[in-house]
Amino acid sequence: MATFVLIHGVYQGGWIWSSVATRLRAAGHRVYAPSLDGCAERTAQARPGITTETHAEEIAELLRYEDLSEVVLVGTSAGGMVVARVAELARARIQRLVFVDALALLHGEKIPDIVNRPPAITTDVAVGLSRDGALNTLGAGMEPELAAWAADRFGLYPVAAFNEPVVLASFWDQPWDASVIYCRQSTAPGEAHQRRCAEALGARWHELDTGHYPMLSTPDELAHLILEG
Repeated sequence: MATFVLIHGVYQGGWIWSSVATRLRAAGHRVYAPSLDGCAERTAQARPGITTETHAEEIAELLRYEDLSEVVLVGTSAGGMVVARVAELARARIQRLVFVDALALLHGEKIPDIVNRPPAITTDVAVGLSRDGALNTLGAGMEPELAAWAADRFGLYPVAAFNEPVVLASFWDQPWDASVIYCRQSTAPGEAHQRRCAEALGARWHELDTGHYPMLSTPDELAHLILEG
């Protein structure tokens, strides 16, 4: 039995991993898919000061309090940034890293440096998309009914986690057992960005012919790749 911790991306929550989590559990594994602070059902907790680093700290504490070890840490989209920082904070607990069409930023980079798609909604504490914007970003490789279901669940994301540079003092200088899953129909973060991650980590490379949300559009194939490594 392996332990998987699945980290969502911008505007999402743990809900986005439901189909993949079900498949991993059916294969006999332990799975955690938390919603990060200020996201999804925790939107009411949004406040100044929530950053990629505080998101990572809460996941590292989850690993500690649940006494998890040999964890397979999986991140998608901006969850890739959180995965990298959690790995720094909880090195001894991590077995393997999986980046699923993920942002894997270098120290000092921020999301707008890589993804030139400004949010439609900006407040003092959070950013978000309009429903039409969510439908547009969900469209590639997904049935309209599923895209509409997901768009209804898209929400706000802490503004500092979106706009501030990521802090990764040592991640890129350490060896990791890692894999990168690139989605061919996804335009952001794009193939070049994910190739950079794979080359820097010496990671295994996989591809799926779908959009940026394979956990929704191709959950069987994604679960297989996560298990395969």
